[in-house]
Parts: sequence; C-alpha cells; structure tokens
Amino acid sequence: METEAADAPPGRVEAALSCFSFNQDCTSLAIGTKAGYKLFSLSSVEQLDQVHGSNEIPDVYIVERLFSSSLVVVVSHTKPRQMNVYHFKKGTEICNYSYSSNILSIRLNRQRLLVCLEESIYIHNIKDMKLLKTLLDIPSNPTGLCALSINHSNSYLAYPGSQTTGEIVLYDGNSLKTVCTIAAHEGTLAAITFNSSGSKLASASEKGTVIRVFSVPDGQKLYEFRRGMKRYVTISSLVFSMDSQFLCASSNTETVHIFKLEHLTDSRPEEPSTWSGYMGKMFMAATNYLPAQVSDMMNQDRAFATGRLNFSGQKNICTLSTIQKLPRLLVASSDGHLYIYNLDPQDGGECVLIKTHSLLSSGTTDENKENDLRPSLPPSYAATVARPSTSAASTVPGYSEDGGALRGEVIPEHEFATGPVCLDDENEFPPIILCRGSQKGKTKQS
Repeated sequence: METEAADAPPGRVEAALSCFSFNQDCTSLAIGTKAGYKLFSLSSVEQLDQVHGSNEIPDVYIVERLFSSSLVVVVSHTKPRQMNVYHFKKGTEICNYSYSSNILSIRLNRQRLLVCLEESIYIHNIKDMKLLKTLLDIPSNPTGLCALSINHSNSYLAYPGSQTTGEIVLYDGNSLKTVCTIAAHEGTLAAITFNSSGSKLASASEKGTVIRVFSVPDGQKLYEFRRGMKRYVTISSLVFSMDSQFLCASSNTETVHIFKLEHLTDSRPEEPSTWSGYMGKMFMAATNYLPAQVSDMMNQDRAFATGRLNFSGQKNICTLSTIQKLPRLLVASSDGHLYIYNLDPQDGGECVLIKTHSLLSSGTTDENKENDLRPSLPPSYAATVARPSTSAASTVPGYSEDGGALRGEVIPEHEFATGPVCLDDENEFPPIILCRGSQKGKTKQS
C-alpha cells in the first residue's frame, strides 16, 4: 500500500502521502506523510473527521490501526527496521521492536501481529507482544506481500510460496503450523486478501487479468473473475466487503471493479425460445470441447459493478463499506484524496462519485468525534446493494477496546474476542522496558 512522494507539488513535500491503509472493519483510514501520520473516521460521507494526528515520528511509511481501538503501529523511513506500537489516546508508547532488515508490511488482528521482512515473517502475540514464531527462509518477498485474517479465532496467514509462480502458503497463526499450499496463478502474486471470517482467500497475479477466490483451509477454487483482457495491470488493492458477498479490486488504471460472489451460471433464467437464445446455448455447450484455457476464460464472471476514477497511474487502495446505511465504494489515492462512491445497481452497475475529501488539508481534530459507540449494527453490504439478507448473523453483546460494553451494540460472533484487548487498562501490557527488544539475537525458528 506504499506510495511515493516524488511527484508532490512544490511546497507540499512535507505533507505528501507516503502510505495509507483502511483498518480491519473499514471504519477508519490511516495515512502516513513526511510530517507524521493521521487517523480519520469513516462514519460520515459529508465530513471526514480526523480523530488523531502525530508529528512526533517523521517520514512514516507504514501505519496500521487495530480496528477502532487506540492501538496504532508505525514504521518510519528514519528507522525502517523498528516497529513502534502506540496507545495514541494516552500518548504513550506500548513497545518497540527492531529487526534484522527493513520492515515491508505489518498486519494485525485481535490475536496476532505480523511483521513481514523480505525473507522472513515474525508472528507476535498482540496481548503481550511476545514473539511466538519466526518464519525464516521464505521465498524472497520484496514487496512484503502477505495477508492476515481479521478473524482472531483462526488467524490464518497467507504469503507467496514462490518467486516465479503464484503459489500461496496458508499458515495457521494460532497453531503455528502450515496448513496447505495453493497453486493460485501461473504468474507471480500481486495481491492476496482474506474475507472477514477467514473462510475465503482471494488472489491476483502480476498480470492482473484474473482474480480467483479459494476456500479456507482446504484451498479449493470457488470463483474466478476476469478483470480485463486488453492489457496487463498492477493490482494495488483487493478487498472483500464485510459480509463476504462482494470483492473489490483497484489497479493503476482508471477503473475499480466490484465482483459479486455467486455462481451466476446456476441462477440465470432459462433463455427464451429465440434464435439468439438457441445460439447462446450452443455457444456454452461448445465450451466443453474447447481447450481448457479458452473454456475457463469464457466461463469467468465479469464485474458486477465498476467505479470510474478521473485519473490513472496513481497508486491507490479501495474498500467496500456501509456508511450512513448505504453501500459505499471508498478509494484512497496517492494524489492525496479520498473518493467516496455510491453504488446503485439499478444504474447499470456504475458507482457514482458523491464526495471527494482532501487527506492533506488540516481537518478538524477531535478525538471524541469518532463514532465508536454505534446504537446498532448497520445493514450488511449485500442487503443494501442487492437484496435483504436471508439469514441473520449470530451475535453477542459487543465490547470496545476503549471502555468495555457498548451501548446496545452487537458484533458478529466471530469478531468477539475472548479476553478482549482493553487498551485503557494500565495493567494490560507489561512494563515498556520488558517489551522492547531486538530480533537480531533471537534463536532461529523454522
């Protein structure tokens, strides 16, 4: 998700975007700049509230927030081998760790924190920041590509298993054992992501033409989508909606694609008794006799909806979220803006741009404006986009990392952590001096 600041306009170099990331449930956006980092709430379309900002660490190139808690992880170009973990509402450092080479990416859920280097991955227990496992001698991973399920009950980790092919290694972050390897693509991987429950894994190769979805943990292919045929692209972002019924992909082109996770071939109505209908049936039957690659291409599902950007070539990340009870497509771009689209499937599946926010201007900073105490769970993304949900999710009383039980909120059962991280508890973490450490002298683990 890293972006470069080389093209920043004169006089704005200190504020140019260096990175951006959505939190695990798409309720918050974090950005890193030459001057520090900022956190924004995504509870409103019209207003982008800055809930926190810090200039204490310059030249930030990784910033990750744990859900809507006060825990934020920051890495700076000034110390690219050091990870800093902060409680930003208290203004205190929880701990910091140093590694043997530059940190390329960080992933976290309520159970695990991953630090990805080019040839190793460190797995920490997020409650006390102890190092649980080091995956050494992994294939060279110069972009730090990896994914972690946000569902703490399984904490599956995925990372490239080859430098030359699109093999994915699926690893269980709780049992600390390799689960399986998935031969996802012929070419090398460009993007991988889990759905919110950790039951599905999506991937794209460097060609960027085909996106595949696999079941977890058995690695069976469930869906195959074709993003395009005319040109190869660089997939910069791949993300499921929170209800796992949609998958969104953005790239270095001007088009963002949204795919619907259903087998359309099983639900298409019977073709009318016309010449075109007859020819359509003959065409589909003929695919059984075509070479496998051609047949697969003809059976791949196309985008359910698209979003049009007014630029191309910019690095960006996208997400699907329900804001103010309506489905939204959000795109954060290295041009320093957040673009919010309204998705109306009745309008030809075209996402309509409804708001643009500047991420570099000095927004209103009010730590109490973030709407962490929501009265009720909003409708699912699929319910607001397509149809009412057919089954209600199992729910239990929710909690907040910043203050115990919420006022009437319910959280899906898989999001409910046993022994939640209470970040306002003074005794939650050991003394900071015990958390600090260097990984250089650690005993190697396989």
